[in-house]
Amino acid sequence: MHTIRIKMQSVLAMLFVMTLPVAAQENLSKSEAEEKRTQIIETWGKAKETQFRKILEVQNGASPTIYNGNDSLPFWYTAYGNAPFGDRSLWISMHGGGGTTHKVNDGQWNNQKHLYKPAEGIYVAPRAPWNAWNMWFQEPIDKMFEELIQMMIVCKGVNPNKVYLMGYSAGGDGVWRLAPRMADHFAAASMMAGHPGDVGLQNLRNLPFMIWCGAEDAAYNRNDECAKRGKEMDSLQLNCPEGYIHQTHILPQKGHWMDREDAAALPWMEKFVRNPYPDTIIWRQEDVLRDCFYWISVPREEIARGKEVRISVKKNTIHIERCDYSRLTLNLNDNIVNLDKKVKVKKDGKVLYNGKVLRSAQVMAETMERRGDPMYCFPARLVVDTQRHQ
Repeated sequence: MHTIRIKMQSVLAMLFVMTLPVAAQENLSKSEAEEKRTQIIETWGKAKETQFRKILEVQNGASPTIYNGNDSLPFWYTAYGNAPFGDRSLWISMHGGGGTTHKVNDGQWNNQKHLYKPAEGIYVAPRAPWNAWNMWFQEPIDKMFEELIQMMIVCKGVNPNKVYLMGYSAGGDGVWRLAPRMADHFAAASMMAGHPGDVGLQNLRNLPFMIWCGAEDAAYNRNDECAKRGKEMDSLQLNCPEGYIHQTHILPQKGHWMDREDAAALPWMEKFVRNPYPDTIIWRQEDVLRDCFYWISVPREEIARGKEVRISVKKNTIHIERCDYSRLTLNLNDNIVNLDKKVKVKKDGKVLYNGKVLRSAQVMAETMERRGDPMYCFPARLVVDTQRHQ
């Protein structure tokens, strides 16, 4: 059923694009593009709303549940504060447990429901799909979290630039993995009492990040590993002072339970709002592979762990500093470059492109469909061959 639903959404998007005038698809002015973008986002939201409300409006005390094939993500949610519809925050809070019994993980989930209380926002405590040590960062979780975020945007009025991620213990393990690979989805993230494993932190350049761990939390060397990663973040920020905003808290005389001192993460995180169009992107593929990150995307058939893209934009020139792919797709809008002027793309001092990039309603419909995020509904697209130059 889930696969059929996705296919039907694709058909709807194609039908919507086919109704647009040819000129509107090819060369829109800035104002025309913004008007069309609003229409496309509204159409997308209406198409999603019926599906999402069926999930939220469960009966007889059952938990709303997101499905991805044979995997399921039940969740509990509540609302705090009185932010207007469209500007609410979303807090995704992942419970602990892991490779233990279903009953123990259910207990951890119930505890997470009331562990934190933001001043404002929709607070969501999902129940991990699996009873396993890697319960929060297996591949299907990305799609389920994306659907959860979309649901809260459409039905609960969440601002897509105010989505926050946190988790305790095994949930903290999940933050270590999900925050770097899905950094473009969140405004800030906080890791509580989790183990980083072998994850890379380069992708956190544009995502404010907190580390919380008890100084006496020695199981699996969590305390030492978290302290090391805090120093790694220090080093990253030293080399890139405008990025890698972070704080590290290794709490003296605290073990795995930090007596809620880590709740100080919430007022710190809520100060930040996502910038979906950063002028510098550092993107390294981790163990779960993704083809989009902020405003760039890469060929799916070429993705592999460890491959990197490093890109920056200044005025109307985009500099590709590293790209381990044969081509790179630049999804553009007037927040990134001035589309009324020529856009130049350079790599290794060579010009890959120098010309106008037209605004297109079809590109907006396609990127809205693909990304499911109103901020990633782009009016223009430029695909560059990174192995050739003019």
